[in-house]
Amino acid sequence: MHPEKRESNIVLGIRPIIEAIKAGKEVDKILMQKNATGDLMGELKKLLAHNRIPIQFVPPEKLDLICQKNRLRSLSHQGVLAFVSAITYHDLSQVIPFVFEKSETPLVLVLDEITDVRNFGAIARTAECSGVHAIVIPKKGSAQINTDAVKTSAGALNHIPVCRVDSLKTTLQFLKESGLQVIACTEKAVDLIQKVDYTIPTAIVMGSEESGISNDIIKTADHLVKIPLFGKIASLNVSVATGVILYEAIRQRG
Repeated sequence: MHPEKRESNIVLGIRPIIEAIKAGKEVDKILMQKNATGDLMGELKKLLAHNRIPIQFVPPEKLDLICQKNRLRSLSHQGVLAFVSAITYHDLSQVIPFVFEKSETPLVLVLDEITDVRNFGAIARTAECSGVHAIVIPKKGSAQINTDAVKTSAGALNHIPVCRVDSLKTTLQFLKESGLQVIACTEKAVDLIQKVDYTIPTAIVMGSEESGISNDIIKTADHLVKIPLFGKIASLNVSVATGVILYEAIRQRG
């Protein structure tokens, strides 16, 4: 029988989390016990707000369960635990100019609330193989980039820049102002993916399998496209769909 796997990206306790943030660790999210109080907890809350790190308030039983599943029962969570990212995030405002400086045509992948870790890892693997310059994800509502995500990506997440942003809508506007067209891949589209020119600077948006791309993002897009389907199933897995549209872009770019 294999030993139960322990997540190496979990930090327990108020002071260890404070020190991890001050040390520059990339924190994906915080789980905090409801109605948690105290001077040190107040210091942590201020630090989280300053760094715009999302907090999810949960009952103490959930924290206990996570510790139990990850063989952390001997350690005290003190009402809070943090999920630390397995990668270092990049600044999109620096990535885009760098791509242009190399005389390359930017190809950016924007993921709107892709929450499944393995889907995210598979998408990152395809993106890296297809020459995508950066993956953009929102701070809230995105898959946690843990060791599972890195493993599923076959290590691609160690090579492709991932940019985590406060607002996808604002970020897409920045990309448009930087000269990129925004293409949303959605079942709501009329045009097929082949109808759009990908040889110019492009950002491709993919949405979650549950809710697709949000309406605000669809309104921001320059083009809406869909993948042709001929079977009885209504849609493709999002990681497969991402591969299809990225390789259409590659086909056009030669």
